[in-house]
Amino acid sequence: MEHFYEKLQILESEKKPLTPTERLRAIQGPLLSWYDSHARILPWRETPDPYRVWISEIMLQQTRVEAVKPYFARFLEAFPDVQALALADDERLLKMWEGLGYYNRARNLKKAAQIVVEEYHGRIPSSYEKLKKLPGIGSYTAGAIASIAYGIKAPAVDGNVLRVLSRLLASEEDILKASVKKKMEQDLTDTMPGDRVSAFNQGLIEIGAIVCVPNGQPKCGECPLSSLCLARRKGLLDSIPYKSSKKPRRVEERTILILESGGKIAIEKRPDSGLLASLYQFPNLDGHLGEKEVRAFLESCGFISLKMEPAGKAKHVFSHVEWHMQGYRILLENTVSDRYLFADLTEIRTKYPLPNAFSAYIKLINRES
Repeated sequence: MEHFYEKLQILESEKKPLTPTERLRAIQGPLLSWYDSHARILPWRETPDPYRVWISEIMLQQTRVEAVKPYFARFLEAFPDVQALALADDERLLKMWEGLGYYNRARNLKKAAQIVVEEYHGRIPSSYEKLKKLPGIGSYTAGAIASIAYGIKAPAVDGNVLRVLSRLLASEEDILKASVKKKMEQDLTDTMPGDRVSAFNQGLIEIGAIVCVPNGQPKCGECPLSSLCLARRKGLLDSIPYKSSKKPRRVEERTILILESGGKIAIEKRPDSGLLASLYQFPNLDGHLGEKEVRAFLESCGFISLKMEPAGKAKHVFSHVEWHMQGYRILLENTVSDRYLFADLTEIRTKYPLPNAFSAYIKLINRES
């Protein structure tokens, strides 16, 4: 059955166009009707309790929905509730997060879970303001938990919503500015329906994810808000949303060493602070080094190399830095070293958390094992 609001055209006079507040109020009917019939079936929507909403929203930051699904299932199996998360072993927690990146998100989940257990008797607070005080929870995640899990009138403004609202209102303000996001949060709070806040917030997010898409042309023919969209009407879809230029990322060259002996591979734990803190990595050196320089380094560590071959090039992009890597696969005569831990492939796959930065080299040893 076709929903009435999906074909409803909002009429406004050219002499008296809708005000921004009126335009935001006018989207309620079309948006809610569209969401009721077009919402994707997602595992965290099946049972939208506070814990599941919280975990899914943290995972979905900087990660695609389809990529998150298996991680979400695996994480919930390992840590089914906030109490289990609060007691999580750090290395197991990071291993369960392996592949999602931005590992501080996982660390903050545990910190926040411990606070919830200690201060809120294991119940995730419903208050938007109390949620924002928990580690790793900003205004968007607090709004998502409050509105989706508790039905509380709170905005959930992420990049998708900023894009939709900017186009709807033909706003050319910089969406990377905190002040712009804060104003949109307030505008939504003032105009969102009090009885269906969960569907309203998720509807806006959904339109931004699958209709008013971040890359490529928006699918205006499928959008329930198209008759209200000022950017479409004014031909500004290519220039809105506006984002100021970011500083270029710093490039670092690194040489990755896959050191093997007796079926085991060398790894080491990174420092407890800084980039990729407390995770494990393959030994690596600054710069792009030649075989002669690598052999000299190995000798300084007391290793005798029996065979050395290139392991390919790879690149990994962090928020502020890029690693441009080249690798060597090296067969060693011995594994005697106080510097590295030699682990077998099963341990690397199941026990020690290695970040995505080394995924090209992890795939290499997995493929040939």
